Amino acid sequence: MSKAVLPTTREGLLLGQLLLEHTSLQKAQLQEALEIQRKEGGLLGDILVDRKIILPAELMQALCRQVGLDYVDDLKPDQIDPAIVDNIPINYAKSKELIPLSKETIGGSEVLKIATADPFNEKMVEDLRVLTGLPILIAVSSSLKIQDAINRVYEKNTSKLVDNIEGDFDDTMDLEGPIDILEATEDDAPVIRFVNSLLFRAVKEKASDIHIEPFEKDFVVRFRIDGVLYDIIRQPKRAHAAIVSRIKVMGVLDIAEKRLPQDGRIKIKIAGKDVDIRLSTVPTIHGERAVLRILEQTGTVLGLNELGFHEKNRGLIEKLIFKKHGIILVTGPTGSGKSTTLSACLVKLNSPERNILTVEDPIEYQIHGINQVQVNTKIELTFARALRAFLRQNPDVIMVGEIRDKETAEIAINASLTGHLVLSTLHTNDAAGAPTRLIDMGVEPFLVASSLVGVIAQRLIRKVCMHCRQPYVPTKFELEELGLKSIPMSAEIYKAVGCPHCSNSGYSGRTVIHELLQMDEKVRELIVKRADSSQLRKAATQMGMGSLREDGIRKVLTGATTIDELMRVTHSED
Repeated sequence: MSKAVLPTTREGLLLGQLLLEHTSLQKAQLQEALEIQRKEGGLLGDILVDRKIILPAELMQALCRQVGLDYVDDLKPDQIDPAIVDNIPINYAKSKELIPLSKETIGGSEVLKIATADPFNEKMVEDLRVLTGLPILIAVSSSLKIQDAINRVYEKNTSKLVDNIEGDFDDTMDLEGPIDILEATEDDAPVIRFVNSLLFRAVKEKASDIHIEPFEKDFVVRFRIDGVLYDIIRQPKRAHAAIVSRIKVMGVLDIAEKRLPQDGRIKIKIAGKDVDIRLSTVPTIHGERAVLRILEQTGTVLGLNELGFHEKNRGLIEKLIFKKHGIILVTGPTGSGKSTTLSACLVKLNSPERNILTVEDPIEYQIHGINQVQVNTKIELTFARALRAFLRQNPDVIMVGEIRDKETAEIAINASLTGHLVLSTLHTNDAAGAPTRLIDMGVEPFLVASSLVGVIAQRLIRKVCMHCRQPYVPTKFELEELGLKSIPMSAEIYKAVGCPHCSNSGYSGRTVIHELLQMDEKVRELIVKRADSSQLRKAATQMGMGSLREDGIRKVLTGATTIDELMRVTHSED
């Protein structure tokens, strides 16, 4: 059988006639294009496309009809068997713009049908015949659709985590392999394939962190998904050092230094998506522990209503962020969504008449129209240094990723007192703890009282899966824990069950629970007197501030989350 199987060419069909038959091209337009071709030269199809008379896809389809080739407009990547791409490396498929579609039987022999943007590349056809051992049947599609299909089909091939590397493990393996997650093939080192499949699965399952933890005889990999850690896989201890070294190579860290903590950054691309990974290693008694924080660059920033802020407080927050000066703080532990809330506020404020500057570590959301600066301690670009520079840039709004020390706090406060609105985050357990935390840093109480306009404290709480949740009647003990005497008639309370949609966890996605402390004269007086957080909380409660637990109860009663989840997140609150 021939190297390539091509349908019979239809002789005598002119391109213009085909375009008239199968597109919206009019005879007058064709005559005009033919006249331009006669005077200026060039290809008829290019003339029609350049003048936007027909679409490039329409031209391609007509050319395929002219030479008797199939044109595939919808490649249906979900229906392509990943097994048929096993012998074709992804980098080759991308460079040649081809994707295998199916195996078919023609004249009693099996052939491989491929879609390509370059159907007359004879060398490519010969390469494919050698790689697959099959004759090639050619179809045509657009470059864009082929590239999209390549990403989606090849990602299926790497979606399963390599279960065990013990049998293939080699202490002398090369760790300087490719970083492209989808380009590691069976010929690559087992460690490279293991790390790549680990990263791919973490992104696929929407994990926020990967923990690689060594123990005496083995090491465990855990994913943090929706704020909860799950064991993913255990591997023999002898493979641990090579895996951590591979990750350190990707993060441009010193693989010879195993006694000191190190921090790095990995930038990868998975199925066309940019993913930024922050790497941290620390030495433990059994080896280096590595944590990879995954930041997917989606470019989408959710609004305050989409984050879960209820209508009353959302209105109050929007009123605060439109003040001309002052400091607004978002507080909570690591991973409580503080940066996401600040980004939502910035999007609300973003307009051509405002000069908005941010200094962040890391930049989690890139927002068009806002000038964002990345902290870089290696060149001494700190929060404080960036803040000083910002004040010479005539900003209206400044966002500081985190107030970590007295110097940053004092510069931020001075900026707010000189006519700037400053947004930042602080690590405190509740809203009332923020003023006392600033005073503990060494900031004068009267400066805190005069500059602070509001504090948002928040936590992230898992939402119950809508596919498997079941109605639930709370026990007497649970009602007492919630501080309720009875269940309101309008309440919809559910319990988590677990199904394939939520990976049997019973939960899918997260929402925010929060409390909002607004400054009034009573609270300001207490701050100046160095009152503790419990006194500030009492005064704020008297003026109507709700607690984190109360906002969580509201979400339980509306069916957004469960009692168990609320107790897990707020067990130390109130």
